[in-house]
Amino acid sequence: MTVVMEKAEKTGAAEEPAPVKPVRRVSRSMVIAAILVVWLVLFAVLRGKQTLTLAAADLTDLHRWFNDVNDSIGANRNSNPLFLYFFNEIRLVIDNVVTFVQELISQPTGDRPVPQIGWLGVVGIVGFGSWAVGNWRVALLAVAGFTFLGLQGLWQESMDTLALTVSAVFVALLFAIPLGVWAGLSDRFNQIVTPFLDLMQTMPTFVYLAPLTLFFQIGPASATIATLIYAAPPTIRITAHGIRSVPHTTVEAADSLGATRRQSLTKVLLPMSKRTVVMGVNQTIMAALAMVTIAALIDAPGLGKTVLQALQSLDVGTAFNAGLAIVVLAIVLDRVTTAASTRAESARRSKNRFLAWRRPLLGAGAVVTAVLIYLSHTYLWAAEFPGEGGTGSAIRSGADNVTTWAQDNLSGLTNAFRDAITNGLLNPFQSLLTDSPWWLVGAALIGIGVVLGGLRAGITTAVCVGLLVATGVWSDSMTTLASTAVATVLVMLLGICFGVWMGRSALADRLLRPTLDAAQVMPPFVYLVPFLALFGATRFTAIVAAVVYAAPVAMKIIADGVRNVPATTVEAATSAGCNTWQIITKVQLPMARSALTLATNQGLIYVLSMVVVGGLVGAGALGYDVVAGFSQQQLYGKGLAAGLAIVLLGVMFDRITQAAARRTSA
Repeated sequence: MTVVMEKAEKTGAAEEPAPVKPVRRVSRSMVIAAILVVWLVLFAVLRGKQTLTLAAADLTDLHRWFNDVNDSIGANRNSNPLFLYFFNEIRLVIDNVVTFVQELISQPTGDRPVPQIGWLGVVGIVGFGSWAVGNWRVALLAVAGFTFLGLQGLWQESMDTLALTVSAVFVALLFAIPLGVWAGLSDRFNQIVTPFLDLMQTMPTFVYLAPLTLFFQIGPASATIATLIYAAPPTIRITAHGIRSVPHTTVEAADSLGATRRQSLTKVLLPMSKRTVVMGVNQTIMAALAMVTIAALIDAPGLGKTVLQALQSLDVGTAFNAGLAIVVLAIVLDRVTTAASTRAESARRSKNRFLAWRRPLLGAGAVVTAVLIYLSHTYLWAAEFPGEGGTGSAIRSGADNVTTWAQDNLSGLTNAFRDAITNGLLNPFQSLLTDSPWWLVGAALIGIGVVLGGLRAGITTAVCVGLLVATGVWSDSMTTLASTAVATVLVMLLGICFGVWMGRSALADRLLRPTLDAAQVMPPFVYLVPFLALFGATRFTAIVAAVVYAAPVAMKIIADGVRNVPATTVEAATSAGCNTWQIITKVQLPMARSALTLATNQGLIYVLSMVVVGGLVGAGALGYDVVAGFSQQQLYGKGLAAGLAIVLLGVMFDRITQAAARRTSA
């Protein structure tokens, strides 16, 4: 018996599980650090080898093939059936729409030395339309804004820009709203169209221009087509979101009452998503205005051409005056469409006794507007804006004086700041990217993509790297990548500092958010002007402009992320004795990781688009290649390849950061 018990005790002792040693997980940051260390070691050994450097005037076989395709299309444009019955017809229709709107408000028609509707009629239409869809405050802003455009001496240029914007938005909405409704009603179609919308919104404005000129030639029609393609995705996406946001119970109630599918759409879904759809129209108008100004590169008339010519001649005063006109036009269009989206709700909440008189007053306003249109059509004084643009001359002179003063008195400070960033961050990182063997850079990017975004992001990165090599502009792509990465680091530093402040302080948010909203309204062209005055035509000008352009969106995303951290969590950390710095770094920022990743994603996309535009002011690299392709026929193929490289960089950035955001929030 004792022997049996002893055996049982030994058996039981043998069955007790041995203690398991904890497995230490390797963090992503450690893996990325290891990749960077290996990269640096190999860079020191292999520096300058297999870098795929290409001189500015050199072409690859792909570039020559693109040139041949361009020449072949030009030679057969009027004989090839595809162009005769498709592309040329589209160009003709768009050209007729643009010409009609231009002859209406901006360009002379036939024997008339002035447009059909002069400045007084346009101001009347703008004021009345703003009042009808918004309120009297917005109407006053619109009238003042358009009058200011004339005082600047830029009335015709502004109307040309408005004509292209209106034409592009009109055509874009004809198919964008139906597609948005379809995407809102059909899950399958929404899944199909979403990747295309993501790609279209990832691509910088520059990229749309080169391929479209291949099919539609240089001119206002190509500019309008590029604009409507670029501006359509916001309306499609936001309309679909509005349709899907209508409560299912409301739709089911309509169905139970016997409503048909069409009746449910027209009587329930569209009316209840009206405000969201108008917000989509607002975003489309803003995108169209930004694109129209950039389209000056392909001979689009208007304010963009004035800014472009001024930037190329380093005429800061003229560029500032025209840039200010673009800002004024953008603010007016934004405020009018924003007021239109909120008018019905504001009217319900308002207790203004004059609301009962709104319809009679609108009728009287329509009569006054008709009179103003007649006067501007009949009399020269009401058709041509009076004066010689004295306000514009004063603005140009003031901008030139400020530029001269800044260059004389601030050059020491600005040069020191520029040299510190350039020598401390940009040059070392650019050297690492451009002087490393291409396969080493590609392997490092793929490894980082896998670590941050997973296997699918790594595969996407590998495909993008391979195609970047095939474009023949690898070295220029790495230069653009270096500028984009440095600018994004600066954007995130600003975004975290101001975003945390806004997220923790309601007062700071109320003070800063209107300014950030206004900054996002301005087209990217405008940001180059003040920094051209401070830093001259250098790549650093593009980087600083990109930081200022991208920082507002990063700040707002981070602020919202910090604000969404549960108050109970912050209170618990405070009661545990944490100070402000510890709460921010140990609680709020870690819990807002998904917002930080999303801010990085948006910052990268915004920065890339602006860094490329910086090719106009000496940024070089891919932006210069695209601009040179428009101005020099023999470099067209290289410019087209550079546009493709920009798309590949954007796709690579977007996929990695989006995948990282999903993994962070999971």
